[in-house]
Amino acid sequence: MTDAHMLYSAGAAGLAALYRNGTTDPVTVTRLYLNRIAARNGQVRAYTQVLAEPALAAAMASATRWAAGQPLSDMDGVPVAVKANIAIGGAFWHAGIGAYRDRVAAQDADCVARLRAAGAIILGTVNMHEGALGATTDNVWFGRTENPLRTGYTAGGSSGGSAAAVAAGLAAAALGSDTMGSVRIPSAYCGLAGYKPARRAISLEGVIPLSTTLDHVGVHGHTVADCALVAAYAGVGKAEPVTSLTGLKLAVPDWHARVDAPDYIWAARDNAAAALLALGMVAHDADMPGYQPGQARRLGLLVSEVEGLNAHAAKLAESEEGFSAEFLSLLRWGGKQPATKLAAAYQGLDAIKLAGQAWLDQVDAVLLPTAPQTAFPFSDPVPHNQADFTALADFIGCPAVAVPAGLSPDGMSLSVQVIGRDASTVLAVAAALE
Repeated sequence: MTDAHMLYSAGAAGLAALYRNGTTDPVTVTRLYLNRIAARNGQVRAYTQVLAEPALAAAMASATRWAAGQPLSDMDGVPVAVKANIAIGGAFWHAGIGAYRDRVAAQDADCVARLRAAGAIILGTVNMHEGALGATTDNVWFGRTENPLRTGYTAGGSSGGSAAAVAAGLAAAALGSDTMGSVRIPSAYCGLAGYKPARRAISLEGVIPLSTTLDHVGVHGHTVADCALVAAYAGVGKAEPVTSLTGLKLAVPDWHARVDAPDYIWAARDNAAAALLALGMVAHDADMPGYQPGQARRLGLLVSEVEGLNAHAAKLAESEEGFSAEFLSLLRWGGKQPATKLAAAYQGLDAIKLAGQAWLDQVDAVLLPTAPQTAFPFSDPVPHNQADFTALADFIGCPAVAVPAGLSPDGMSLSVQVIGRDASTVLAVAAALE
């Protein structure tokens, strides 16, 4: 293993130990990432803006602290990428929308400010699906983000640039946002861990909204430990460790008739369940009777379209230039629906939230696939059901973690997700699957 490979593979959680024992320093690591961005970003197109000079200045300050034995935290000197809908003070803040291309954020989003206060190095802004309303990150304004695992394949979305940056070794971790799966789906497609904490566990201050009802901020990392570390300093706080899974109740609901997915998707979920039961978890036959993922997804999409239209109403009143026809058509469709239909959607989501919370009260964790498919070529039709497994955790507002679960028959990354009421338990179960 080369020294550079060792540093890239250390991820966010491994760098503090390397800094502490003098193996490397934040300036060396930051230069490695910036050099790799310069070499690879033209192909992957993860970053829309690289903040090289500020990153190096922050790295120098971090190196001084480590040399003095006074790091701010275990995040000190960790290079992080930030999704384009999350404000970085002095950087472009556009949410993948051409109309906001030249807007500069006056100050950091709360989560970015917290990471800076912990010593994190902010490398730059990464691409996303326009307005966070979609899951391919094939962006007409800022380019198509490629899946680092296979050229010509989507990295997922809407946080596709965040996942691609980490998977390509262009950041140790990345912030993303998740409205119905937008952190976990790209993490699944790119072979990463993806963590969506509970709703507002990470503040939404300084995040351009899609849906004020459903938006969450989350983290992409190589490991669950990477995600947990970044989330802790972005606002979640440190989770109490769970040292044993023995006796914890695991639900593995049978949704074969509810979500159309190939056999290997279910097999990956079943293999993960068997591994957790072998570690001492206890199978518990609990489900959400009557829950229909496709129907629920459509409720969430309507709410997102209407709230997204409201979020951009002022800009649209000035001009529609800089909004793609596809994005506009989605927003307008939502805006044209009768008030009774929107009210029914909100009522439906409220009912799902209550039913989901009651379900999670019965068990310690629920195991589901992350997506009904693996990453697919840009030339293929976009599946409508990409969020059928992930949206539920957003509707409930509970923590959820996606982790890699092997490879499909054609060699693409498979993934499963763990959801539950308690973040510490969800993180521990997900980490055990690694």
